[in-house]
Amino acid sequence: MASIKLNKITSVWIISVLLLFIVSIVLGILMRLNQGEVISQSPITFYSNMTTHGLTMIGIWFVAGMAAVNYIMERYVKTSYTVNVLALVLTVIGILMFWASTFIGHFHSAWTFLYPLPFKEMGSETWATLMFLGSLTVLGVGWLIWSISLMTQILKKYSISQAFAWQHLRKNPTVETPPFILITMITLVGVIACLLAAVVLLVLFYAEYFSNGNFVNDALLMKNLTYFFGHTIANEMLYLGLAVIYELFSEVSGRPKWKTTWYVALAWNCTLVFILTAFFHHLYMDFVQPQGFQIIGQLASYFASLPAAGVTVFSIFIAVYRTRIKWSLTNLLFFIGVIGWVIGGLAAVIDSTISNNIVLHNTLWVPAHFHTYNAMGNVLFSLGFFYWFSIQFSDKTKIKKSTTLTLALLLIGGIGFLLAFYIGGAESIPRRYSIYPSELSIGASLATIGAGFASIYFIASLIFFFNISKRCLKILFSSS
Repeated sequence: MASIKLNKITSVWIISVLLLFIVSIVLGILMRLNQGEVISQSPITFYSNMTTHGLTMIGIWFVAGMAAVNYIMERYVKTSYTVNVLALVLTVIGILMFWASTFIGHFHSAWTFLYPLPFKEMGSETWATLMFLGSLTVLGVGWLIWSISLMTQILKKYSISQAFAWQHLRKNPTVETPPFILITMITLVGVIACLLAAVVLLVLFYAEYFSNGNFVNDALLMKNLTYFFGHTIANEMLYLGLAVIYELFSEVSGRPKWKTTWYVALAWNCTLVFILTAFFHHLYMDFVQPQGFQIIGQLASYFASLPAAGVTVFSIFIAVYRTRIKWSLTNLLFFIGVIGWVIGGLAAVIDSTISNNIVLHNTLWVPAHFHTYNAMGNVLFSLGFFYWFSIQFSDKTKIKKSTTLTLALLLIGGIGFLLAFYIGGAESIPRRYSIYPSELSIGASLATIGAGFASIYFIASLIFFFNISKRCLKILFSSS
């Protein structure tokens, strides 16, 4: 049973994430309208919005998964309320610093901030780069402390072998590790690893920034560190959502609780290895990268999608196939989200194949696949948890017709928005262009269509925001 304090801070997390989500969607729509030549933004404004949109989206859905995992973990171990509050405070401060660097200082190196772009910006304020790096430092410190705290609490109850469910690889294990604990532990290892890489990356950025030209970083090292951090955290936030699904899907469906089997334990332990090495597929075009790393990147990209996805999809399929279950908005969002995650993953595997990547690299196929498993995958995972949490203190669990319409709008808007990206990628329309030249006029048309469907997605998200936030505000200001 969660404490009153945990209920309230989880409500704050949910409201904050949804509010930032709405703002970020608006920025995304403005970018597509600019690419469609419906509106006109200066290049600096466009790329500042792109930077804000990308990093805010990654950040909010990461902390959404962490907040959900933190809440559910109380069923098994005691978590630190103080660390939870600290993470919230540092996240708010970090976001404000980051937005100041982009909206006021016009920092516009994209959320990947690939070296040496932050030092070569034109049109931004002189302080904007340092403010941006400072915001990442504040966010990283808060998230690293939070991740270590959660892992520490798991290891107070479970040994390392039990936390990784290694005993389930043998017959008749004496101690059972819940799937939620296993997946959370696997994910936290990856999160901590990529955040530590971010620490090294930021130290190197600071070293060059304050060296007055006496120290210059190795560009390939910086790119490897950037993508080890960025690619890994973007995938680990999905796994946080999957941990929640393993815990709640069967519960809200009125089915027996999922158990850790030998193949679940093996799949997730393999996933840990593969996901930490799959980032190499971002460096195929860097010809000086050791060839062995490129091979590892392709193989890991293939294998990373198989264990976790295969076991999860199989478990979901068995749970619903020819089975009478209690459908609610929560498990419906989970179910559709898993489909979106799988489709986005398949598109990513296509892109990560070296022979395909030569054609698809830096085309709209790239935002197509990561928007798929985020906008139609991870977002639905989190919305499922948000809805489940918000109705814990009411009896309104039945799906209303208005809710069904909202979900339909979300799906129609999301699918149409994504198709515009996929078609653009298939047509070799480049990503990150603020406007398209006349030779790529189809890109402008697709951008306009994408903005239209994104607006439908925005309306549905706005309805979810008001409905869920209204319930969370009641929890926040209630005395019990």
